[in-house]
Amino acid sequence: MNQIVRLASSPSRIRQNNAAAALQALFHAGRLSRADLAREMRLNRSSSGSIIAELSALGLVREIEDDKRKDKAFARVGRPGILLELIPDAVSFLGAEIGVEHISTVQIDLAANIVRSNVEAFDGRAVGVDEAIARAVEQAFCDLTVEARERSEGFGLSSPSQMSDEGVVQIAPLLGWRNVNLVERLRAILPPGMPVMAENDANAFAIGASYRMKGAPSGVTLFLVIESGVGGGIVIDGKLFRGGHGLAGEIGHFKTPGGEGRTLEQAIGLEWVLGEYRALTGRPENRFDDFLLEVRDRAPGPVAIADEWARALAFALVQACRLIDPNRIVLGGSVAQLYPMVAARVASYIKAGQEGTFPLPEIALNAEASAGSAFGAASMLHQLFLSPGERMLRGKVAIE
Repeated sequence: MNQIVRLASSPSRIRQNNAAAALQALFHAGRLSRADLAREMRLNRSSSGSIIAELSALGLVREIEDDKRKDKAFARVGRPGILLELIPDAVSFLGAEIGVEHISTVQIDLAANIVRSNVEAFDGRAVGVDEAIARAVEQAFCDLTVEARERSEGFGLSSPSQMSDEGVVQIAPLLGWRNVNLVERLRAILPPGMPVMAENDANAFAIGASYRMKGAPSGVTLFLVIESGVGGGIVIDGKLFRGGHGLAGEIGHFKTPGGEGRTLEQAIGLEWVLGEYRALTGRPENRFDDFLLEVRDRAPGPVAIADEWARALAFALVQACRLIDPNRIVLGGSVAQLYPMVAARVASYIKAGQEGTFPLPEIALNAEASAGSAFGAASMLHQLFLSPGERMLRGKVAIE
């Protein structure tokens, strides 16, 4: 992701590619001197200076004093050290995840920081696709000022569905969608010309979690989103692996042991956890947060449910590890918040379920576990904005 792409063609295209290279370099490094930025771009100081001046005039880049040079220990006679950085609030990108029980939305800035996020309850099975999209857009734009709306440079949408590269949903069993072009329906209700992208929720989560690292993670990472369904995204050396039909990583359809024929999502998804917990307590109004509190307090019944959840998750991870041999596994989605409380149990079940010669992958909870897919959807547009091509810097650095 931090590879600088430069394509030789017309002078205007070269200028645009160099502008993208400068923004990418500053995004990944945070701050750079003019000399360091010129080296990153493989340009001389004069050529890079022209690009910097243009980006500064557009309000995308600014100069700041080097904090170290401000320190008396580093003080020197003469001009203070000057660094370049992105102006975070110059533009923003919106992302949304339409789930079965909720809609999550985020707004990120030019530095890919989350500016605002929101999660609202939502019954995805009870409404049609057009209403679901409209509610996601309304929630994402809610409370945005006119200026903030004008600075929005793209909208990304994710959902638990089998989806093509073009954003066409073949089927979304949990939502009841079939043969829906999400990109076309989004364009119909968004401001004209706003870039739009759509992605499977697990793939979006994988993209966002990798993008947050500001660099391509080496090796193989399996990203799991655990909500009502269980979706997976696979990233290999920083690139999303979709498989032959775009379905790679869908471990939610694994059959769990026990002879009941349950899939993994039926064994560790939100519906199973809440169903078991509500049956145990006799309180149908109980929420997942109530369950987490009781597990944290070591209440015997909820702990037993959590232990069964850990066993089923470990079984699935063992099967997945034998197929793709990941270096690390990153968990996301609201139900993944249970993992830290049962991490030791999951590790124990994994060890018991595989040969000792196989390595144990690193397993971690994503920092934005409940909003990871929405963040990933927004990150796709952020990445598009910083990429060379006709859609880069829409309305700012146009191809002549």
